[in-house]
Amino acid sequence: MAQQILPPSESWRRIDAWLATYAVSDFALLNPPATRDDIQQAERLLGIPLPGDLAESLHCHDGVSAWATFLPEQSPLPVSSIVDHWQTCMDAAAENDGLTRRPWDDEPWWHPLWVPWAESADGGAQVIDQRPGPDAGRLGWAGHSGGGDFTDSWPDLASLLHAVAHVLHEGGDVRGLHPYLTTKGELWWDDAGCEELNGQPLRSAPIGLP
Repeated sequence: MAQQILPPSESWRRIDAWLATYAVSDFALLNPPATRDDIQQAERLLGIPLPGDLAESLHCHDGVSAWATFLPEQSPLPVSSIVDHWQTCMDAAAENDGLTRRPWDDEPWWHPLWVPWAESADGGAQVIDQRPGPDAGRLGWAGHSGGGDFTDSWPDLASLLHAVAHVLHEGGDVRGLHPYLTTKGELWWDDAGCEELNGQPLRSAPIGLP
């Protein structure tokens, strides 16, 4: 039987509880909830509604106040940065023909219906694909180099957040990445058996709450 995916608000409740117990510095980076006005203003500027699971996530936390690693590869953006990143990519794409799908790429460099919700360490955007069709809502990487990449993409944001919450409370991995704690008590995700990060020891993250 397929596992029921929790809504983002419930996954965040579980992630928050874990971070508040074991990774307090990460928990402190989470911003307060975005307001309805914040989200409506963003939707006016983007010209499209935000994906439902992203809006629900933003109503839990308006991104983070500084780049963080408590999600496997993504640092969540606040609403203002979602709009800024989208506009920056739209401007760059317009100047460099980046909205056009090239014959050697499956995707264009950028698309107006991609909503950037998080960033990678190198500044690439993880986007939610809002183009109509069976893949609507999937996650992918875009706006850094090459065309957009939806290889092995998560079907939606809710599925990613559910997977993270599940691993922190039940054990396992998120697509091969396991949770660790750094010497500073920050959550980090890496391959199985990883013992250090930048020369500093890592320890396996505790599973569940005390």
